[in-house]
Amino acid sequence: MRQRCGWFLDAARAGTLPHFALDETALDRCAQLVADETRRNYPDLSVPYHSRWRHFETPHGDLARVLPGSVESSDEVRCRAALDLVFISVLLDAGAGSSWQYHDRETGSVYQRSEGLAVASVRMFAAGLFSSDPGQPCQVDAAALDALDVGRLGRGLQVDGDNDLPGLAGRVDLLKRLGKVLAAVSAGPGQRPADLVLDAIGSGSVNADALLGHLLQQLNPIWPQGLSLDGAALGDVARHSLARSAGSGDGLVPFHKLSQWLAYSLIEPLAWGGIEVTELDGLTGLAEYRNGGLFIDAGVIHPLDPSLAERPLTVDAEPVVEWRALTVALLDALAPRVRDRLGVTRDQFPLACLLQGGSWSTGRRLAQERHPDAPPPLNLQLTGTVF
Repeated sequence: MRQRCGWFLDAARAGTLPHFALDETALDRCAQLVADETRRNYPDLSVPYHSRWRHFETPHGDLARVLPGSVESSDEVRCRAALDLVFISVLLDAGAGSSWQYHDRETGSVYQRSEGLAVASVRMFAAGLFSSDPGQPCQVDAAALDALDVGRLGRGLQVDGDNDLPGLAGRVDLLKRLGKVLAAVSAGPGQRPADLVLDAIGSGSVNADALLGHLLQQLNPIWPQGLSLDGAALGDVARHSLARSAGSGDGLVPFHKLSQWLAYSLIEPLAWGGIEVTELDGLTGLAEYRNGGLFIDAGVIHPLDPSLAERPLTVDAEPVVEWRALTVALLDALAPRVRDRLGVTRDQFPLACLLQGGSWSTGRRLAQERHPDAPPPLNLQLTGTVF
């Protein structure tokens, strides 16, 4: 992933990209914005990893308290429940649009966007929507996912004529496909997402790159759109003419945004089960629209055609592929500049901390300063499976 995305940054430096231009001098200003944001968010610089778990930490407390088991020590029951929850929550976490809201009846709070999907996923999980065993609501299993439909998930997400969620059907399809993967690796209906992870990595430790590789092997069949190679689904991978000319005959550019978001989000629940994830920078930055928007709004990159931002674009459109590849490569270029400004080392501040500290929230803040609804910087068609 890094190598192929790096080709796009090389081309941007040479001025040969077809859709975007680079102003690398703006990267220092961008780094200062992210460093300042990090200090505001975490004054002591104790930055946690970028993870779905951050969205469970609400003003009303940590929603992870719904999980069974002990928080005091290594606990397999809690670990397995947390792994199940984060699978569902991450797979639901594609773009929510600017108008959808979730009213949390337990607290009276109203949430939007990724935070709303996070809170909703916890409430549905605790209510047993994803479990076929009424006595064990806090789990996810193949039988329950197979029975899921648009109506049931829509009610859980409070979707109606006045509260539309883009890509609802795509999210249902994604979860049902996960159910089929679970059923295929088990003789019975009770196989859980936690089993996919724990059966593969065992105990002790696993490096992040190996964890991601396992997730890709298991989960690529669930992605409904996209390319295949030799009959195997590739998942969040697209084609661009630059990749072909740079040395890849297939022209493929891999991103695996949700799979990497899942890998980052598995680190903490695995630790609760006594398993350490190491070498975190084996994962890349996430090719999504807040990080990508950061570089556009900070002036690091800009479309060569000013009308590009207005045109409806699919996730596999060449300008979107180009923008996402630049996002991954520029996050790697940004990281040492931010560390220098914060006075921290790579070990103290891996990429997972840059994203959390961070680049994502700076991207959102800049978008909000330009438009109250903070839309993506490009007119993306939200499918519920990538964006």
